[in-house]
This record gives sequence, structure tokens and C-alpha cells, in this order.
Amino acid sequence: MELLEEKIRKEGQVKGEGILKVDSFLNHQLDVALFEEMGKAFAKRFAGEGVNKILTIESSGIAIATSTARYFDYCPVVFGKKYVSLNLDQEIYSSDVYSYTKQQAYKIMVSKKYLDKDDRILIIDDFLANGKAVEALIDMVNQAGATLVGVGIAIEKGFQDGGALLREQGIALESLAIVDAMSEEEGVIFRAQSEKK
Repeated sequence: MELLEEKIRKEGQVKGEGILKVDSFLNHQLDVALFEEMGKAFAKRFAGEGVNKILTIESSGIAIATSTARYFDYCPVVFGKKYVSLNLDQEIYSSDVYSYTKQQAYKIMVSKKYLDKDDRILIIDDFLANGKAVEALIDMVNQAGATLVGVGIAIEKGFQDGGALLREQGIALESLAIVDAMSEEEGVIFRAQSEKK
């Protein structure tokens, strides 16, 4: 997606090994107009799939997921919670995640009443690196007996193995921008559009 790639070129910052800082528009301060365009792009890529629910993970995936939901008849957005709270239902689906960015493991949880076998679920998230967060969300879709329609990612780190692993499993993965290489000296190099699928 040209608009997203241009935003990354202008405002993204490569920090050390494997870290792309995009907090000025994606995961701290939000560029709402950009999110609307990302939502449209995901809707176009998953049109006709009967999506009736979007699943993401807190917190950075939520805004992208809600922007996308409006293009699927304002379907519900469900997000995996990272922290146990008193108001979380006792009956939950849960799965373990290892975060590349935070270098730590955690559990995500979704109430069983928000995912069921009749759902056709689109997973949306901001980044894809090693694929662990997406795998945990897929695990919860499977626990619910729901149908996974596909996975939509804003920025995929193509130099890490998450995208390749998901595609090898036959999962419909659509990434709006795929970063093939990045360094503080060279900046960000994107995969050509024709090579993304």
C-alpha cells in the first residue's frame, strides 16, 4: 500500500536490530485518515469472504481493527486481553504469545461468549515479525471452532520468518507493507508489490 509505505519512509525510524519505530502514526499517536485507508484496503482484499467478526490483540491492533470493521458492515471487533481483570469472564479461550519487541512471554485471553463456531473471523494486527501473536489468535479461533477467513497485517517484517510460516500453512495473509530489509544507515527497503503475494 503506497500510502502506508510513504508514511513509513517519512516518519518511521529504524532503531537497532529489527525495530521499526512508527509510533508517530501507528501505535502511539494514530493517523486516523491512514487507518481508514488501511481499513478500505483490507476490505478490498477480503471482499466476499463473509467476515462477520474481526479479532485482534491489545493494544495496537485495536484501532486498525475498528477502522477495518466499518467496511464489513460494522461487524464486532474482539481483542485478546493481555491482563487478567476482575471483569473478565471465567469461561475464556487463552493462548501463549512471545513478543519479539518486548522480549517476553504473556498469555492472551478472550471470553468464550465473543467467539463461536458460526463466526467467520478476520485477524488484524499492526506488525508481523515471527508470527507468534497471530499464531495465538489463530489458536483461539480454532478453540472456538470458528472459521479463519484470513490475516491482515499493516507492516510485515519480511526478513523474519512469521509471514513465510503462515503462508506455508495456507493461511490467506495480506500485508499492506512488507519490509524486506532495514538499517539505521540505509533506512527501509520494501518488497515490490508484485512479489508480495
